[in-house]
Amino acid sequence: MTQDNANMSDKDAGSGDLFNTAAGWVLFAAALGLGLSILSGKYFHADNPERPETLGYIIEGVEETGSGPAEISFAEALASVTPADGEKAFAKCAACHSVEQGGANGVGPNLYGVMGAKFGHNPSFGYSSAISGAGGNWGWEEMNQWLANPRGYIDGTSMGFAGLSKIEDRAAIALYLNTFGSNIPVPEFVPAAAEEEAEPASDEAAEAGAEEGAAEAEATSEETAETAAS
Repeated sequence: MTQDNANMSDKDAGSGDLFNTAAGWVLFAAALGLGLSILSGKYFHADNPERPETLGYIIEGVEETGSGPAEISFAEALASVTPADGEKAFAKCAACHSVEQGGANGVGPNLYGVMGAKFGHNPSFGYSSAISGAGGNWGWEEMNQWLANPRGYIDGTSMGFAGLSKIEDRAAIALYLNTFGSNIPVPEFVPAAAEEEAEPASDEAAEAGAEEGAAEAEATSEETAETAAS
């Protein structure tokens, strides 16, 4: 009996040692994992992510917005084209419009004399209420905006044309239309460099005039002093 009790005690002690050893290894593994996690986070900045200075790769075909050149002014576009260019560009419009004096209306009105005329200028054509009620005249900038985006310029128009994206095409057509019964003055385009050169010239002329006026005043003062002395 005493021997059996001793054997059981040895077994219990052996089981306890095994459990303690296993538990110790589990705790050691947990502590090691936590430590490695903290160290890797510090090393790779996982706790404070940063954008790399150079991106890994670029997706082809994606362009940054606003990177293209700004559109030139309408005056510059008008200076760069001719009515002959407008005749070619007007081919897009000829299916719906005629331009000759007395020409028939089509899907759209005859456009003779349209430049400088009021909106809805052709009394023989049935305009939409959006056009007839818009108020205004077909000047250069008005025609530019209309040709670029008819429905965006006059909301509610029945014109189904989407518009012309190139400002040179719009300018050429406007010039072409201007030769048919309108002939309103074409805006003059003055390059920025010419404007900058003109400003110093004006300043120099003003300075020269001021110096000349001062010299004349000084001469007059001297003459007056001499007359008084005599």
